Amino acid sequence: MLRILPLILAVVLSAVSLSAKQPNVLVILVDDMGYGDVGAYNAGSKIPTPNLDRLAHEGMMFTDAHAAGSLCHPSRYGLITGELPVRVDTSVWPRKPVIAADRMTVASMLKGEGYRTAMVGKWHLGFKEEGYDKPLRGGPIDVGFETYFGIRASTDIPPYFYIDGDRAVVPPTGRIETREGDGHWTRIQGEFWREGGLAPNLKLVDVLPRFTDEAVGVIRDHARLEAEKPLFLYLAYPAPHTPWLPTPEFQGRTDNMYGDFTVMVDHMIGRVLQALDHAGLTEETLVIFSSDNGPVWYDKDVEAFSHDAVGGLRGMKGDAYEGGHRMPFIVRWPGKVESGSASNQTICFTDVLATLADVTGAQLPKGQAPDSFSFKRALDGDSLPHTRARGPLLLRSARGHDALRIGKWKYINELGSGGFSSGRGDEYKEPQSGEGGATAQLFNMETDPGESTNLWSEYPDVVEVMAAELARLQSETHTRPY
Repeated sequence: MLRILPLILAVVLSAVSLSAKQPNVLVILVDDMGYGDVGAYNAGSKIPTPNLDRLAHEGMMFTDAHAAGSLCHPSRYGLITGELPVRVDTSVWPRKPVIAADRMTVASMLKGEGYRTAMVGKWHLGFKEEGYDKPLRGGPIDVGFETYFGIRASTDIPPYFYIDGDRAVVPPTGRIETREGDGHWTRIQGEFWREGGLAPNLKLVDVLPRFTDEAVGVIRDHARLEAEKPLFLYLAYPAPHTPWLPTPEFQGRTDNMYGDFTVMVDHMIGRVLQALDHAGLTEETLVIFSSDNGPVWYDKDVEAFSHDAVGGLRGMKGDAYEGGHRMPFIVRWPGKVESGSASNQTICFTDVLATLADVTGAQLPKGQAPDSFSFKRALDGDSLPHTRARGPLLLRSARGHDALRIGKWKYINELGSGGFSSGRGDEYKEPQSGEGGATAQLFNMETDPGESTNLWSEYPDVVEVMAAELARLQSETHTRPY
């Protein structure tokens, strides 16, 4: 008996060590995919998304999840830093880095907890560019990622070139001319891209498959290392953002090129999930999937193809309305998150940092992740009222409308979408009330998630409180209590 005690002790200690092992984390962010594009979120979707549907079936769907903004770069800033982009000037990204050197990021936090950190894909948060023969400072490598392979922005924003670490793989010495959408599409839909510099080794049609190959390579390399360090991989696809470039294998899968390209995106995500399966890492990996903002999809597109990319919501990319920022958001964590579950907790991209800190036991210093609230209790199955899940949510549209969400109430401080909508009721105004019409918008999101009825004139007391709270939050530096 005495001889087997050490063996029993070793087995017990091994089990304890295994149970204490941190999960791998894979964050997949797609670009310009709408709430109604994913079949799991919209039974009427005309776009097959079997891999995302599988992910939803195996994990938890959040039905009230919001990007940090309704455009690419603000949304990504909020996800990476846990800070609402209304607090910084994200518009500087073409000229310099958006993320301050002393700002904690998801990557730097997890790196501090012993993670191997990698990023693949679209950055769109700026570099200090001093010539493409010199290091590109201020990007992923300088904010906590140990490895990076990607592009500086979207595949319709030049110059177009691959970046490995902090160096251009091949400088953009060539040139590509503008291409605009044609046929049914508006100028900025279809095979749309802007003229500018192009690296000889980059073809726009190859970017999506190339990023998938790179992500699969990161996963395979990690599995081969058999390292004790867990992996954090942030995979930021620049699709189905324009240009819509489905390869021949995916052409004709739907009745339009946006649908075909979205099918291709789903397939690529399936390849990445399959890589986890083949590497034996699925059971120990927490996967988060979402989209950075709403789609570029107009009423005429809904009518032509009988597909509502925002799934009954109002608005589209750029808008203060829900279609601009309410996103499909799926979390799969085998053995931790109940399969086939759903949560109506109100969450935001900024909450990812605090949630992963909660998962790993990391402490958030005062002043960091200032707008990040952990939703781990929702992942654990706690059904808290959404008013307790996080503090007030403040979002800014592409043209400067501020939207404030507190509990069931949503307040937009001006009329209209504040974004890119056309034909979705953007000229909507409240009927005259008293001496004048509405000057802002108030919606009850519990009874009217489609934002069809402006309650501004019916609840003046609520309007007053929301307007005052908006003014207060605009002057604050944080919403998370320190």
